Amino acid sequence: MKSELFASASAAAFFILSGSALAQATDPQSAENQADGAGDDRIVVTATRREQSLQDVPLSVTAFSQDELTEKGIVGYEGLALETPGAVLNKPTSNFNTFSVRGIATNGYQANLQNSVAVYIDELPISANGNSTQLDSTLFDVERVEFLRGPQGTLFGSGSLAGAIRLLTKSPDLNEFEAETLVDFGLTDDDSFRQRYNGMVNIPLIEDELAVRVVGFYRDEEGWVTNIGTGVDNANTLKNWGGRFIVLWEPKEWASLRLMALREESDPEDAQLINPALDPDRETRRTRRPDKYGGTLESYNATLDLDLGFADFTSSTTYSIYDQSFIIDLDATFGGAIPFALDAFAYDDSFVEEARLVSTTDSKFEWVLGAFYYYKRRDVDLFYRSDPAFLDAYGMTGLPDEYYQRRFNHSISHELAGFGELTYRFSDNFWLTGGLRYGKLDVQGFTTGGYDSNYLVNALFGVPGPLTVSPIMPAVGEKGKETGPSYKFSASYKPMDNITAYATYSTGFRAPAVNARAGLPSTVDPTDIVIPDGASSDKLKNYEIGLKGNWFDGKLNANLAAYLINWSNIQVQANRVSDSVQFATNIGEARSKGFEFEINVLPMEGLSIGLNGSVNDTEVTDLTAEEAAISGAVEGVSLAFPTFQGGAYLRYATDITPDIRGFFSANVRHVGDFPNQFPNVPGQPGVQAPTYGFTEPYQNVNLSLGAEFNQNLKATLYVENLTDDHSIIYRHPEAFADARASTLRPRTIGVRLGYQY
Repeated sequence: MKSELFASASAAAFFILSGSALAQATDPQSAENQADGAGDDRIVVTATRREQSLQDVPLSVTAFSQDELTEKGIVGYEGLALETPGAVLNKPTSNFNTFSVRGIATNGYQANLQNSVAVYIDELPISANGNSTQLDSTLFDVERVEFLRGPQGTLFGSGSLAGAIRLLTKSPDLNEFEAETLVDFGLTDDDSFRQRYNGMVNIPLIEDELAVRVVGFYRDEEGWVTNIGTGVDNANTLKNWGGRFIVLWEPKEWASLRLMALREESDPEDAQLINPALDPDRETRRTRRPDKYGGTLESYNATLDLDLGFADFTSSTTYSIYDQSFIIDLDATFGGAIPFALDAFAYDDSFVEEARLVSTTDSKFEWVLGAFYYYKRRDVDLFYRSDPAFLDAYGMTGLPDEYYQRRFNHSISHELAGFGELTYRFSDNFWLTGGLRYGKLDVQGFTTGGYDSNYLVNALFGVPGPLTVSPIMPAVGEKGKETGPSYKFSASYKPMDNITAYATYSTGFRAPAVNARAGLPSTVDPTDIVIPDGASSDKLKNYEIGLKGNWFDGKLNANLAAYLINWSNIQVQANRVSDSVQFATNIGEARSKGFEFEINVLPMEGLSIGLNGSVNDTEVTDLTAEEAAISGAVEGVSLAFPTFQGGAYLRYATDITPDIRGFFSANVRHVGDFPNQFPNVPGQPGVQAPTYGFTEPYQNVNLSLGAEFNQNLKATLYVENLTDDHSIIYRHPEAFADARASTLRPRTIGVRLGYQY
């Protein structure tokens, strides 16, 4: 019934809108004339903190406009990863997003570790630790998305070890009233209905001086996974909603103030992780209760821009609150023998201030000079749960409720840095750029209290009777500190106006990691590893050469890059075998080398063809016996990244009538397999970890067919995952979960309708 209703509604909406647009009479123009696409010299990005043509930026950047995101149906991080060479998104389920770039990954989870790719909404870093939820930010009404590959330590600081993603929101238009709606209806597996609603209105209040822009969005996406433990079909349903309110005031030509309030909430009803052994269709999981990874982000930003004549001054001040839930069934730790689960809740308060000057004078010297301050307090409440029926059956009394342990922790981190870049142009065809960031950062963990009990030992050994409850005493952890510079140096050469070659050396780092349970022995097996203090900063050196160019009046353009990366003092996450307690530590060195390419061709008016991909070779190159033992790593082993990934894109648009332009697009992406973790058990050298495995190579094929009517109305029929590929694209590296694998969303057929006023 759902399938029939969906098909009827989609067809009716498509043809009703087609008919209404045919009745309108305006001058025909193509809003999507790919022959006007030109080359990268016309694409402007701000990856270097100044407006610059993409062709002249001496680093690998893939940029997405809002039109491109909408056309390809990209509403979140999955689409960005599928369209970006040298990037993989490790996404076990909703609101769990960990990017890997250029082979810099030891597993796809990075628990306790700062992510190696920084994600920014405007000036706010929203990427977090690998065992924290990271919100599936909705990509609607953005000015641009920039995916920077390679370390960005000089301009973006810690967390940009391997790259950075910038989600740049649109500012209000001071002169024009604008409004836009975009709706999307899709059907997955014939019975899972997906609905997405987006809206924007831009209102000038005082012409040329004051305007507001309001954005809202809502997603209700039924799941496709059955949880046989809870008895719920389509269990992984997701609801996501939020919006932005932006005010732009320009009282003078040389001054502007931008205020933004943002809120987004994501509430999945269960995880999409599956256990392939339960179902050949790979759509089944099993937990006692739903696993939930949700989050609510609130952000408030004030950005002041001043034209000082010799330079543009920008001050960006952001305060954010991020509340998140991490509710997971841990039964598989002990083979499902006893109830064992974790309800974790984290509360982040962050403050970010960045002030910078960007030169504007016509001089051989171009410079950027700035200061950055970041403060974050994270409170984490860890509630370990049994089950009332189990406790009653064994007479395990003495607990205040079903939670046998409650632990209250928090951490405080600071980062203070000064940064700058200087470019000297010897001529229009040759210039050098040097960058430096010098900063200090620290992080410290605190235990503020709670209680523990002997539940695990008694339950595992079948000991009935009352439990002993003991308080957890407050404790202060060691402070992790890092002080020092990050460097960047590049040389750019334009043998002709349409070609730019560059060579870049850059460095990156991550903040130290502290283990909340440092010094804690295992209550299950006292001979197991004692949790170490934590991990100091790791270091990365990137050597890169690239070529960017466009030919035949922009009908052919290409971005090519080759790189060699040395990664030292590598931060790794491991799990103690006896009780699955996570901890962070450091190991020796790894090397990554590879090649990336992006090629776009416009062979005729209305037809565009794109190819992109990467070839990567990465491995551990230096490792002591002690480091191998505690981490499970092996010298010479590959890191968690595919050797090859690549995609192809084709789009054809033509005028069907003077008022209607039709289009068709096809997109195919291949991602090779890669290991999910180091091969051995931490603390047991030479013993292969039972969770060790490989993802499967997969292909994702998307098609769309549609029409645009008088530039303001667009209707698109689409199919995602055309071949219904159920390959395993993620394998969890920890043993506590029964469902440890994730697949692509099954084949989804839908209609997308957009109208601009």
